[in-house]
Amino acid sequence: MTFAKRLRQLRTEQGLSQSALAEKVGLSKSSINMYERGEREPGFAALTAFAELFSTDIDSLLGGTPKPKTLKVLGEIACGEPIFTHQEESIFGGAEQADFCLRAKGDSMIGARIADGDLVFIRRQPTVENGEIAAVIIDDTATLKRVYYYPEEQKLSLNAENPRYAPLIYVGEELDHIRILGKAIGFCSDQL
Repeated sequence: MTFAKRLRQLRTEQGLSQSALAEKVGLSKSSINMYERGEREPGFAALTAFAELFSTDIDSLLGGTPKPKTLKVLGEIACGEPIFTHQEESIFGGAEQADFCLRAKGDSMIGARIADGDLVFIRRQPTVENGEIAAVIIDDTATLKRVYYYPEEQKLSLNAENPRYAPLIYVGEELDHIRILGKAIGFCSDQL
């Protein structure tokens, strides 16, 4: 596969427009367009930026065989009460569509088969559909919950998968302190 086709494939898999990709890697939209049409070859700095953004290696971008993906474990995410986020430098291979993973802490998501200590694979995205599980940042804390957003009521409900935990409800201006970090797209359990 040529670089032009590989770049287009990676960009569309991530749901990025050419403009959005250009902004993320610090290039112009016309450069991205020329790369994807095969009219221009990227320099080393551009290849490095693309490889980092798409969590791949330069050989794979240029049409070689991709190497196994590695993901950083960015710390723990609460499956219970929200906890402070911090970065951990562990590396874990897996989940090709994920951008990073977090280690579950607590038992609030056991109904979704996510137990304490499991690695949860997260694809970075700012929104999720109602009922999907997401990593959510509340001020400086993070939690893993099912998300239900009701725009007409300006209400967000973060629901556990354990009846022992009540939903976390946020309304109005409280929503200004909350953002979706990404969608949970899988997990790896030591319990299996």
